Amino acid sequence: MSRVKGRMGRYRKIAFSIVALTVFAIPAYAQETPVGAWKTIDDASGKPRAIIRITEANGTLSGKIEKLISEPGEEQNPRCIPCTDARKDQPIVGMTILTGLKREGIATVWSGGEILDPDTAKVYKCKATLTGGGRKLEMRGYIGVPILGRTQTWIREP
Repeated sequence: MSRVKGRMGRYRKIAFSIVALTVFAIPAYAQETPVGAWKTIDDASGKPRAIIRITEANGTLSGKIEKLISEPGEEQNPRCIPCTDARKDQPIVGMTILTGLKREGIATVWSGGEILDPDTAKVYKCKATLTGGGRKLEMRGYIGVPILGRTQTWIREP
């Protein structure tokens, strides 16, 4: 009889362990995607510039500017004056600036997309890599090949 109780106790421990691992793994899995809000940092000043909301539809990522973090005295509701496409003179807040990113296999890398710099209206090819346990997103914009570009690190917003 004591053997049966011993086995049942072990089975309960194993079942509890499986449930606990599942519960704790779900939040970790949620961080393995760039979907969510990201704070961008200005290359020159090192100050936060905007909050970008990345969403996914049919396996493709896109991103909109959700909020600008402006300094006092700066335009609070700027428009994309230099844009030459349908975004010309449109408000930058709410503008889709990131399109077409798709996951590369099962890795934490997305590529094949484009990103707009609303300050210059230039559109670059882009690649995104999750780092820091899903807390950072290395966004690389480039012309032609990734080596001809620059990388910004975006910080995940809570």
